[in-house]
Amino acid sequence: MAITLINPKGLPEIDAYRQVSVATGSKLVFIAGQVAWGADGVTVGEGDLAAQVERCYLNVGTALAEAGASFDDVAKLTLYVVDWTPDKMPQLMEGMSRTAAKLGSVPVPPASMLGVAALDVPEHLVELEAIAVID
Repeated sequence: MAITLINPKGLPEIDAYRQVSVATGSKLVFIAGQVAWGADGVTVGEGDLAAQVERCYLNVGTALAEAGASFDDVAKLTLYVVDWTPDKMPQLMEGMSRTAAKLGSVPVPPASMLGVAALDVPEHLVELEAIAVID
């Protein structure tokens, strides 16, 4: 495996992700920001942050698979959430729990979450992009 995830001593342990990703592979895979579109281009979970988080992760998983990768190969995730406030954290975590139920685990590479004013269309509440490294 090309990715090793670690939590260095002296940094807080965060359940949702690891602080550091060490990549040793030779092929980089950049996944464009994925929104809550189904394969038909229709928004999944309109108005439901948890459902949209789940769909974004599943879409990233589909993109990774096409590139010959999986979430085990992800070195970094970036999550963009419209009008982020801390009270939305339970919905975000619910979406991640739904993802874990479908994928068998929750991806935990280093991650950044950014609050944004808007995404591509008003019904999209979240967008997820990934960088993976494979041999």
